[in-house]
Amino acid sequence: MREAILLVGGQGTRLRPLTINTPKPMLPVAGVPFTVHQIMRARDAGITRIVLATSYRADVFASFIADSDLGIEVVIATEEVPLGTGGAIRFASGFLTGDSEDPVVIFNGDVLTGVDIDALITSHESHCADVTLYLTRVADPRAYGLVPTSPEGRVLQFLEKPQTPEEIVTDQINAGCYVFTRSVIDSIPEGRPVSVEREIFPVLLAADRAVMGVVDSGYWLDLGQPMDFVAGSVDLVLGNAPSPAVTSPGESLILTGTTIEASANICGGTTIGKGTKVGSNSEVRASVVFDSASIGSNVSITNSIIGQGAMIGDSCVIADSVVGDFAQIGAGNELRNGARVWVNAELDELVVRFSSDK
Repeated sequence: MREAILLVGGQGTRLRPLTINTPKPMLPVAGVPFTVHQIMRARDAGITRIVLATSYRADVFASFIADSDLGIEVVIATEEVPLGTGGAIRFASGFLTGDSEDPVVIFNGDVLTGVDIDALITSHESHCADVTLYLTRVADPRAYGLVPTSPEGRVLQFLEKPQTPEEIVTDQINAGCYVFTRSVIDSIPEGRPVSVEREIFPVLLAADRAVMGVVDSGYWLDLGQPMDFVAGSVDLVLGNAPSPAVTSPGESLILTGTTIEASANICGGTTIGKGTKVGSNSEVRASVVFDSASIGSNVSITNSIIGQGAMIGDSCVIADSVVGDFAQIGAGNELRNGARVWVNAELDELVVRFSSDK
């Protein structure tokens, strides 16, 4: 048996207002909750049991899992209070069944990746490692913690975000997937918040434990920001990012029960949710439209997210923006450059021509 822990307890504050009603990992990405993409990739890598470490809106996970058959045993572990990455791993370990020397795969709940999970586990076992980290290379590592490694793959340091060019000693970053030997998880303090990045990993290095890094050059994207969320969904629909949940990549993904006028253009990897209506001469390009939304005629939507049940009036222009669940945007409004409209908000006709959260 191979087991894994999926960390899905965060509040998703960077994605608000989308996460007001729905926890971030349960937001639909290319037609299904993001968590489903991760669970199905774990399943296809030979993992037979996965523990969801939940906290915020745990009821949404429980309801979905109870009604789903994903071909893998899914167990839900709910924290009473948020415990951080390390604390969440320690709490969820109480729901594991393996032995002390078994490998346990840990996934962050907001990273879309094509990492070879089976190869990561194999590398961990062949090196008799205590922890193995999935690393990826990025063109600009200034926004990330750096993880330099030896030629043999042994992790040398965990460095905070570099502030000067001299501090950029590698382009390798922590990519949000790990393999822990179970006994290492059991050594994490219980019952209090613990950061695996700031507490556990440095302590292991100081003790000269075997902490290894595996660089994988496959697809990687953190979906924590709205425009990255859009980009991940678009890449899944187009087939640029791997997921067994997307069986027929193409220009668009149109879910059941939609009403789309023949003159409308849905393109660029757009997803149109169930029960949504799109009016005549409207174009929705490289965007995500959640279930039961209503889009009027002569509307242009590009690189944006339209929340569940939102209503977009005729002749609106929405670009690089987010419209929350059940918001109503009156005819003729324009939202651009990072605008965010809150849940249930109402904008009358011609209220907004341009908006930005910058």
